[in-house]
Amino acid sequence: MSLFGNNFGVRTILIAASLTFSQASWSETVPLDLSVEQTGRPHTTFSQERANEVANVPFVKKDTLTIAFSTNSSLPLHDYASDAKTWIGSDADIISAIAERMGKKLEIININWADWPLGLSSGKYDGVIANLTVTEERKEKFDFATYRHDVIGIYVKKSSPIKEIKEAKDIAGLRVITDAGTNQEKLLLQWNDQNVKAGLKPVEVQYYDDRALQTLALDSNRADAIFSVNAMQSLVAATTGKTRLVGTINGGWPLTADIAVGLPKNSALTKPVADCINDLIADGTYEKILKRWNLWEEGISQSQINPPGLPKPQAK
Repeated sequence: MSLFGNNFGVRTILIAASLTFSQASWSETVPLDLSVEQTGRPHTTFSQERANEVANVPFVKKDTLTIAFSTNSSLPLHDYASDAKTWIGSDADIISAIAERMGKKLEIININWADWPLGLSSGKYDGVIANLTVTEERKEKFDFATYRHDVIGIYVKKSSPIKEIKEAKDIAGLRVITDAGTNQEKLLLQWNDQNVKAGLKPVEVQYYDDRALQTLALDSNRADAIFSVNAMQSLVAATTGKTRLVGTINGGWPLTADIAVGLPKNSALTKPVADCINDLIADGTYEKILKRWNLWEEGISQSQINPPGLPKPQAK
């Protein structure tokens, strides 16, 4: 039984054997810069104004911006380079540019996703990047400086006749792959509930345990679309050439959700981080980074501090 109700039509559970869609398989199709040197990484310029802003910030380590990355992410957001210890990806590019702007060294440490709240509140690191969505509940304990929209991408086979999916009725009767137990599954089922109530055909929801198998299902005409995290699917599309984007939906639908750098509550570093991100937007570095990792669909026009977040779960 679904946690989100059972009025959603046929659910096809397809749990296939693991076939990891790894960095190696990406690089066989389209070369990615997995090197330690990262010669293609966009850089910015030092700002004395930003350096002055952080002059009195009590960094965890002197003259160093210490940021925690979660281990549960992957490219294009962040993952290890070919040496299995140097961080690369869009998150690494952005935080590296922020450190350059401030004139600080950068140290990235590795944490489990579940550990970020305690580590941040106890001062183990200056900030955290873990694909964190701004929520009202999190804002009670932490500060946030936004740097990406939370976007769900809808992808189809390259030769699919489907041109666009922008609202619930567009998925009626389709076979749609999503990720079990996730926000994107919740949103897909909400769309499907709308359709069923409107008398439209239900969606056949499919589940696979691997992105490569999702793509294979599309390619072999066993599914019509993938409804999943845009950041991951965009790189699959760019590197395999087998899928294409036909629509996006904000991860907070019908509200807006943004991804942000997490910082301690009332941190003296919160405003400087947001200011640096806005500098990167203004000087074009931000655009170069997102385009480098095929994430331009998730770009923001301005970094905001503690914007309205997703509401607290309603008490039952």
